[in-house]
Amino acid sequence: MLRKVFWDDPYLTELESHIAGVDGDRVNLSETIFFAFSGGQESDTGRIGGYPVLDARTHESDIIYTLPEAHGFAPGDAVRVEIDWPRRFRLMRLHFAAEIVLELVYRHLPGIRKIGAHIAEDKARLDFSLDENISRHFDMLAGDANGIIENDMPIESAFSDVAAGRRYWKIDGFGQVPCGGTHLKRTGEVGKISLKRKNIGGGKERIEVYLSD
Repeated sequence: MLRKVFWDDPYLTELESHIAGVDGDRVNLSETIFFAFSGGQESDTGRIGGYPVLDARTHESDIIYTLPEAHGFAPGDAVRVEIDWPRRFRLMRLHFAAEIVLELVYRHLPGIRKIGAHIAEDKARLDFSLDENISRHFDMLAGDANGIIENDMPIESAFSDVAAGRRYWKIDGFGQVPCGGTHLKRTGEVGKISLKRKNIGGGKERIEVYLSD
C-alpha cells in the first residue's frame, strides 16, 4: 500500500522512494510526498526520478503519476521525488483559508449548501446554493477568519480511521473537520486574507479567497 508521506510531513520537499508499478507512461510509487488532486485541492508539481510529472490522479487508495514516455523506469527502481515547494505552500495556505471561511459560513448561514470548491495557486473558491448576495456577510466572515489566523492557533491533523484513510483537521475551541488534504501547523501561516464575491448564476454564489501577498 502506498505510504502518503505528505500526511506525515506536508513540509517535506524531497523523498527517496521506489517505483512500485509501471504501465506505459504511468507509474506508481512505494511512498510519496507528491499530492494528487483531491477535495478540490490541485495537484503538486514536481519531478520523479528527474522527470516532470505531467499528471497525478488518485486511484482508490493509490496515486498514479504520468511521466514522459521515455522515462524507462521498472518496478523496484530507486527514484527521488521532488515537489515545487512555493506552490505547495501557497496551496496549503489557501486550502486552510478556505476551510476556515467555509466553517464560518456554515455557522453564520445555517442551512446553506456548498456545491463546489477549488484550491489553486492564485486563489481558492467556494460555491454555494444561495438566493442572496453573499457579500453582505463578508465583513463578518473576513473579520472572524483573520482573527483566527492572527491568533496563530495550532492545527492538529491526524487519522480518524486509519484503515479507511480518513483524516481530519482540528483547532481547539473552533472545530474538527474531516479532510484529507495537506495542512499547515499553525493558523498564522495563512497570512491575512481577503474575500471577493462572484455571481455564477441564478441561486448560486461564489466566494473567492485571496492571500494578501
